[in-house]
Amino acid sequence: MTTKNYYKDQQAWRDLQEFLPERLRLTDATAPEEDFWDWNGHTIHLDRYRNPDAKAKVVLHHGVGTNGRQMTLILGAPLAALGYEVVAVDNLGYGMTAVKPGTNPDYNDWVNMVVDFLAFEKTRDTRPIVLYGLSAGGMLTYHTAAAAPKGMLAGIVGMTFLDERVPQVRDDTAHDLLTARIGAPLMALAARTHLGAKKYPMSLASKMSALANDPSAMKVFMKDKTSAANAMSIRFLDSYMNYAPAVEPADFDACPVLLTQPAEDRWSPRPLSTPVLSKITKVPVEEVSLENAGHYPLEDPGLQQMVAAIADFTDRVTAA
Repeated sequence: MTTKNYYKDQQAWRDLQEFLPERLRLTDATAPEEDFWDWNGHTIHLDRYRNPDAKAKVVLHHGVGTNGRQMTLILGAPLAALGYEVVAVDNLGYGMTAVKPGTNPDYNDWVNMVVDFLAFEKTRDTRPIVLYGLSAGGMLTYHTAAAAPKGMLAGIVGMTFLDERVPQVRDDTAHDLLTARIGAPLMALAARTHLGAKKYPMSLASKMSALANDPSAMKVFMKDKTSAANAMSIRFLDSYMNYAPAVEPADFDACPVLLTQPAEDRWSPRPLSTPVLSKITKVPVEEVSLENAGHYPLEDPGLQQMVAAIADFTDRVTAA
């Protein structure tokens, strides 16, 4: 295994939580256990709230501008307080996860890692699992459910469901139109050469400036190289923008779906999820609007509505 890094040694998430309602600010008593899982030589960091009495488990996944601890702040700790077992995952290149030296993971590895992690969790116990994803993590929940064995997930929840193969989605979520229409094809060519290993700032690839609606919180985000100030390889970006799911939405029947859409989302407003959700007809699709909330929600009542909606959804889809 590679080096182990800990959030207990990081200041960034502590600075960010000052912008959250006081009830959501972690203390030594409420902080999660920091755990690690070895996957193909990568050291995957996990924020865990263990609860052997919980009837269901919720796994949290970040987007391309966030990390697992930021998921713990707004959702992991509140769900744990309600009695669920919760684990927040840092995927390859983000948070405290350490990538195996000499490797250049792409988005396919992201999906495969989560599928394997869910299988690993199922070896520990057989409790039903709901997978949540914020931002790009929302579509990752879909990609994971489509790739995983049937029955692996009881349900998926996304803050948004973005198919980057759709031109309008790519145009609206990229840093600018030039990046979306010219940069993406150039990256596709570069990804197949030695340039594929070169890192590209996510703040230049995407509309990172719209991650949070509080300008002061954005200053914290944009100093954090484990989340919004991160850089990912050209190979990763190309694979992310062109990923084809194992099952297309029209044929998706793996599990129920919930969209938790922030009402004041300036990065991925509700219409951008339509190309995916409108085609899913074989399983129930629900949605809730989070009042006053931005893309990474710092605001009430949206935060409270998000926790309540996910708890209710989890109870229903995991009921015996």
